[in-house]
Amino acid sequence: MNGYFQLVITPKGTGIKVFAPTDGGDALNFTDVRDYLEDKKIEYDLTVLNEAVANADGNVVLINNAQILPEREYVKFYVPNDRMSVTAFFIPPTEGGELMTEKEFLDTLAYRKYRFGIRTEDIHKFFEHREYCKDILVAKGQEVVQGKNASVELHFNANLRAKPTLREDGSVDYFHLNFINNVQAGDLLATLHPEVLGQPGTTVFGEPIKPAAVKATYIKAGKNTVLSEDKLTLTAATAGHVTVKEGRIMVSDVLTLENVDVSTGNIDYEGSVEVNGLIASNFTVKAGGNIHVRGIVEGATLDAGADVILECGAKAGGNIHAGGNVVTKFIENATVTASGGITSESILHSNVSSGTEINVTGRRGFIAGGRVSAADKITAKVLGSEMGANTIIEVGADPQIKQRLKELQKNIADSQKKIESIKPTIEGFTKMLKAGVKFNPQQVESAKKLIEMNKTLTQEIQDDSDEYANLMAKLAEAKDAQVVVEGTAYPGTTVNIGELSMIVKKPVQYSRFVVKEGDVRLAPI
Repeated sequence: MNGYFQLVITPKGTGIKVFAPTDGGDALNFTDVRDYLEDKKIEYDLTVLNEAVANADGNVVLINNAQILPEREYVKFYVPNDRMSVTAFFIPPTEGGELMTEKEFLDTLAYRKYRFGIRTEDIHKFFEHREYCKDILVAKGQEVVQGKNASVELHFNANLRAKPTLREDGSVDYFHLNFINNVQAGDLLATLHPEVLGQPGTTVFGEPIKPAAVKATYIKAGKNTVLSEDKLTLTAATAGHVTVKEGRIMVSDVLTLENVDVSTGNIDYEGSVEVNGLIASNFTVKAGGNIHVRGIVEGATLDAGADVILECGAKAGGNIHAGGNVVTKFIENATVTASGGITSESILHSNVSSGTEINVTGRRGFIAGGRVSAADKITAKVLGSEMGANTIIEVGADPQIKQRLKELQKNIADSQKKIESIKPTIEGFTKMLKAGVKFNPQQVESAKKLIEMNKTLTQEIQDDSDEYANLMAKLAEAKDAQVVVEGTAYPGTTVNIGELSMIVKKPVQYSRFVVKEGDVRLAPI
């Protein structure tokens, strides 16, 4: 119980008894006593009153010499500015004075128009067990519940910024800037969280409190996206780069760049890539679709799932791979590989291979130096050069088949070498086992591993040998391949068709190199 006070009317004047708190209650606040006396217009000696409150010994202390009229039990109300609660502060009547009834108190609340959230149980509890000089909550308003604005949650970073990476050694990596949001078809791009309406509140006076208005929104679906029927989710309709432009979410299957350099870093993109300018040396562009470059490609690496189109050309150590075709102005000192065809005006000192055919028939139309390979056909105006550049022309099989044959040969040789190295150990173990020699668990486990390795290597040799035989059969079928020279093939040029070969010893003009009667021969165009 809190500390409290009670006025006492004595023959000598008005006294006050101040009681100390019990059971951890709060001490009486001097201000509460002073406010009550001033509200009732009861005079008091400030020093005496202050001393009485400080001592709180329950004894009667005279605060004036006048005899006042008895005061009834008193209650003071406090309502904060938000009008959401009513607190009652009770002060006992003068000793022997009249108590307030519960009904009287409730009528007072009604008179003051406190009509909502009346806490009747707490009020009843007070009137059964009175506690004075204590704040008692007698009414509580209904708090307003604010709603939520609708929002669109993006499942990708819409604020990517090209930023170089600091390596562990302190150097800066300008090649991997990671500023592309690659997505696959079906990936979730955005989720709409609809608006949630608020719940109105009520003050203790019964006044309604409206919640703040909530804002609705929606997912703005752009190109190559799919909005669900309930309009709550957005997914990608195709692989590509997801961006937000003017609030609209879109997936571009073509990424357009001015240049590929330190401002972009390497590019790794699911869709197609268009570069209006150049691709700087040592940078890499990888695309799931096409790569189209309007500027020069010098010493860069291009890897396209589909076609590569170079309006200028590739030179100086460029490395280009296309899952489809390659169309380029020229190829110079570069490596170019295509599953489809390759078209160029010139090929100089390069390593070029095509899964179908190569056409070098533009204004210059020459192939000079390097190795040029195609599965079906190579057509050019000029092969080799008057200076006798070492030029190798190959047709008759997919160059990738020949590369795979070399890999298989190496794999088979490596596996056989490993088998030979473990064979003595396995044979020795087997002999000793038959002779009754006992081995410890570790020796047995080691032997088991070697036996299992031998089994695995033997199976790998068998699989590689089967694949090698199948590929060799394909090579044998490549009898219709040909090399067409629409101008001159110069001496020093080597023409390989399948496993057959011819070295041009004197200029050849307007001819085809074909297989006839088991040899590479010339035929008219």
